[in-house]
Amino acid sequence: MRFLRALLQAFVVATALAGAVGPAAALQPLSLQPDDQAVDLTGVVERPMGQPDRIQVATLPGADGIVRQIEVRSERHGDGRQWAVFALKNEGDEQIDRLLVSPHYRFVGSGALWPDLGEQRIQNVTASQGIRPDRQDADDSDTYVLTIDPGATVTYVVELSSPRLLQLTLWDPDAYKDKVNSFTLYRGILLGIGGLLALILTIVFVVKGSVMFPAAAALAWAVLFYLGVDFGFWRKVFDLAPETEQILRAGSEAAFAATLLVFLFAYLNLNRWHVRYAHIMGAWLVFLVALVWLAAYDAPVAAGIARLSLLGVAAAGFGVIVWLVTKGYDRAVMLAPTWLLLLAWVGAAGAAVAGALSNELVAPALVGGLVLIVLLIGFTVMQHAFAGGAVLHGAVSDIERRALAITGAGDFVWDWDVGGDRIHTSPELEQALGLKRGALEASPADWLEVVHVSDRDRFRAALDALLDERRGRLTETFRLRGSDGRYVWHQLRARPVVGADGEVVRCVGTLLDVNAGKTTEERLLQNAVHDNLTGLPNRELFLDRLEAALAFSRENPGFRPTVMVVDIDRYKKINDAVGVATGDTILITVVRRLSRLLKPQDTLARLSGDQFGVLLMSERDAAAIPVFAETLKRTLRSPIAFGGKEIFLTGSIGLVTGEAGPDVSGEELIKNAEVAMYHAKRFGGDHIEIFRPSMRAATTDRLLIAGELNRALERNEIKVFYQPIVRLDDRSIAGFEALLRWDHPRYGRRPTSEFIAIAEESGLIVDIGLFVLDEAARQLARWQAQVPGEPPLFMSVNVSSRQFLRQDLVQDIRNVLTRAALPEGSLKIELTESLVMQNPEHAAQMLTRLRELGAGLSLDDFGTGHSSLAYLQRFPFDVLKIDKSFVRPVGGGQRPILLSSIVRLAQDLGMEVVAEGVETDSDAVELFHLGCEYAQGFAFGEAMAADACDRMLGLAAPGVARRMMQGALRRG
Repeated sequence: MRFLRALLQAFVVATALAGAVGPAAALQPLSLQPDDQAVDLTGVVERPMGQPDRIQVATLPGADGIVRQIEVRSERHGDGRQWAVFALKNEGDEQIDRLLVSPHYRFVGSGALWPDLGEQRIQNVTASQGIRPDRQDADDSDTYVLTIDPGATVTYVVELSSPRLLQLTLWDPDAYKDKVNSFTLYRGILLGIGGLLALILTIVFVVKGSVMFPAAAALAWAVLFYLGVDFGFWRKVFDLAPETEQILRAGSEAAFAATLLVFLFAYLNLNRWHVRYAHIMGAWLVFLVALVWLAAYDAPVAAGIARLSLLGVAAAGFGVIVWLVTKGYDRAVMLAPTWLLLLAWVGAAGAAVAGALSNELVAPALVGGLVLIVLLIGFTVMQHAFAGGAVLHGAVSDIERRALAITGAGDFVWDWDVGGDRIHTSPELEQALGLKRGALEASPADWLEVVHVSDRDRFRAALDALLDERRGRLTETFRLRGSDGRYVWHQLRARPVVGADGEVVRCVGTLLDVNAGKTTEERLLQNAVHDNLTGLPNRELFLDRLEAALAFSRENPGFRPTVMVVDIDRYKKINDAVGVATGDTILITVVRRLSRLLKPQDTLARLSGDQFGVLLMSERDAAAIPVFAETLKRTLRSPIAFGGKEIFLTGSIGLVTGEAGPDVSGEELIKNAEVAMYHAKRFGGDHIEIFRPSMRAATTDRLLIAGELNRALERNEIKVFYQPIVRLDDRSIAGFEALLRWDHPRYGRRPTSEFIAIAEESGLIVDIGLFVLDEAARQLARWQAQVPGEPPLFMSVNVSSRQFLRQDLVQDIRNVLTRAALPEGSLKIELTESLVMQNPEHAAQMLTRLRELGAGLSLDDFGTGHSSLAYLQRFPFDVLKIDKSFVRPVGGGQRPILLSSIVRLAQDLGMEVVAEGVETDSDAVELFHLGCEYAQGFAFGEAMAADACDRMLGLAAPGVARRMMQGALRRG
């Protein structure tokens, strides 16, 4: 029967609610019992939608069974109001008072992204009957007193201030008071522990000097600040508004994540492992600090990012700690358990904010766990501090500081007890030498057994001097023998300790391993007087031994040392051909061969790159010395097998016998031997020359000329002369050959062959050759402009071997042709046959490039060098010059045959022929009949200056034509 009544009442309520303005209110009342202490209403309330400023709700039937409607007007203005409706029923016969509590902030279910940071939840509560609900003063929740009469069923309409209703609980007033008191005590304990921990870590930070202590103190203060916000401490102290509390909550979470990151970096000293960690941590820290400022503008966003960053710091920190634990880093080992607990705490906190853990005790437990973790971190830091991880500033005694300095420097303590006549050393010294423990705890006499035999007297004398002087410092370097027989250099630095009677009671100091420095010193000394490649004495050591030999010869007149200078011929070309590494191997082979010929009292030295000196002291017989030099020359001539090939070397040897006179110096002997060697090279190498005083005079003249040649271009002493080249058919001038002349102001005109050879040796030929090219091209351009004709005048210019081997020759000639603007082929580059045949492949390439520039090519001295007939077709020469030895051969008779053959060969190849050395008119006539086109020689004029050539061209008298000058030549 009761069931049918309840079903009927439900039907009536549903019908009434269907006609109401809003959606259905509470369908069933919640029955209250006097002994109920806490009832969660969050899941039983209904959330109907009302009109903009009011809501109408149908109540449940009361005791009289009548269903009523109530209308509640909103106390707030504006749109978007939220409502909640629930009904309570008192079935007892006594009045029931309950507290309706809705917290402003609840950690559980607050969310990870855009979390709910707390605000006012309930604006007003309206009862359908009975006593009006009364709001109670509470800082962290909306609390109302609800009174339900006996047997009454009351419908409550709740106007919400926030769209989110975190929790709605109906509390017994006494039970709620007990809960608040218990949590107040709990929070007070946590605040006390957190504050005490932050204070202790701050004190440790003041006392200790390591950066980990301020980082740990900052973390403790950040947690304490977070507790103050969570417990409402700062709200009560400063009477903060709910909006300000949201900013503080978001800022405290960001500060906690930032200080945790700083502590991790400082404690693990991550900058020690890689500077990249410092960059990552720095950027992350700047980001977290920016979150604190972001909290003032958008607290939920800042708090959400801070919570995600906390998860990232915990996870990344755990990975770094595990990695450092595998490397045996003690700080990481000590922090690992605490960080593992932190990682578990972050996981539990994440589950709580996501709503997976919703127990009432979850939030207090997490806060207590956070304090516990910070407490463990503080214990870890202090354990490291008091275990010697940091040094007390200002609290270390002078003795301790000295002991620490010796330990840090790696020195070994050395202590000689003079009274007990016993030396004590650090055990590390015996370990370094591989000796047994206590082997060096002995008397000074026993110590001499491990000191190098060459250092014993010096070691003993140093100790005796220290005892006699009773003052000063001892600094001595000696060698100690290890267990393997190897000696190690050590430096002893000690000072005496004088007793009351004025005698030395002990000597105390340190031993330092200086073996590396000594080895370096010996190596530098070796390198200073020896050649690095061959190990032979260098020039300085060779000179020192020669001076000693000369000093000995002055005491023994029958002894005269012999000095030889051996130079490998054309070694630079060999080195360029086979490479530097192979060239060094060849030198080492030569050294080994020469060393086998010498006796122990002789000296072989390397004076320069491929030049060696021999100090011969084993031979006393003057007749045997040239024989020995000949043996050296034959040894050098022996082929060297390398890489499946044989390399043949020759050497030029100059020798001089030392005189016993007091004015003879070793340096002078070496220079005399070098002069003799250079004279040997003038014979083509593979030659021996004995020094004669006349050699020095000739060499001096040659050196003087070389020095003057260096300044001849600047002084305008070198001139370009021009020898005419004529056509044999009409004896007209076809062109000129540019030749050099040097008129020295003191020595007069120098032979061309002499200063050209000197220029080749010194490298000045490049500058001189470029000067000739430029001057000849400029002069040719002037003549072509003043004496027009077809074909135009041409100019032949010789190019030396050093110029031809340079890759810059093509660019030089391009520049010359560009500046002078000469017709194509009128500037002819002359190359000798021997120069072209030195490297035919290179010559073919260079000649092709020169021909492409528009330069003419002339092959000079044809037939005097290698047989190059097979190469004539490959080389793009347009002129062939017949050497004067074919024009005027000694003995005559064969000239027509040879000349006609050469001329026909050149004509068949499409080349013009120029004959050199034409001295008579009959020579010119014969050459013309043989088919030769051009000739030059004394028959047509010697090399002359440009103004003389002007007169020959008829340029000296205005209006004189070129043909008149040519007719004059024919009449002459």
